[in-house]
Amino acid sequence: MEKIRLQKFIADAGLMSRRAAEAEIEAGKVSVNGHVASVGTKIDPRADIVTYRGKTVKHEKRKHTYIMLNKPRGYLSTTSDDRGRKCVIDLLDGVEARVYPVGRLDMISEGLLLLTDDGVLKNRLTHPSHTIGKLYRVKVAESVSEEQLDILTSPLEIDGYVIKPVEVVVSGSDESGTVLKMTLFEGRNRQIRKMCEAAGLTVKRLSRVSIGNIKLDGLPSGKWRYLEDFEVDYLYKNTKE
Repeated sequence: MEKIRLQKFIADAGLMSRRAAEAEIEAGKVSVNGHVASVGTKIDPRADIVTYRGKTVKHEKRKHTYIMLNKPRGYLSTTSDDRGRKCVIDLLDGVEARVYPVGRLDMISEGLLLLTDDGVLKNRLTHPSHTIGKLYRVKVAESVSEEQLDILTSPLEIDGYVIKPVEVVVSGSDESGTVLKMTLFEGRNRQIRKMCEAAGLTVKRLSRVSIGNIKLDGLPSGKWRYLEDFEVDYLYKNTKE
């Protein structure tokens, strides 16, 4: 079998981007056949044994690409824009697959966004019947009363549609406002902002922190990583066809 560059092999295995793989190789965290590798090393995927942080890297290339991005504010959740505005696809340096956002975060929102070229999973995650909750951290300018919490957790009508119940917990407050943790089981257009408006609350900052068990876990703003196989399996197992 033709030899390939080690960083490509690692990227194809879905561990990280090629650039990130190069950095890990330079840091001495990758070995080939028991010997610490160097950038530029080429391997035979079927004959050589590659380990990363002591664990063997499988050579099978994924059929699809699954990515988690920590979307910053100021980016559109789309692949292109005819007005020249910044899009999340611009942040995926090193990703060769043609991936698309799963759902969206509006331009001034931030946090966890999934992207994939797997149309089946994308449809399952965006279908109204799926039951994976999405957790958001919402900073509002005001103190939040019990009456306002009742409004947020009631069956509100948004754009002519009665939304599914939303779980809302007050996470903290100070002189600058209140932090709410809101778990949604659907994703209507600008739903949280419209809910807060209905309750007389002003959203200062909105960030998605998890989709079910898929969490940002310290991924810096503007950075991305490939989903692990068990994370993809989790999304499939918890969504309906």
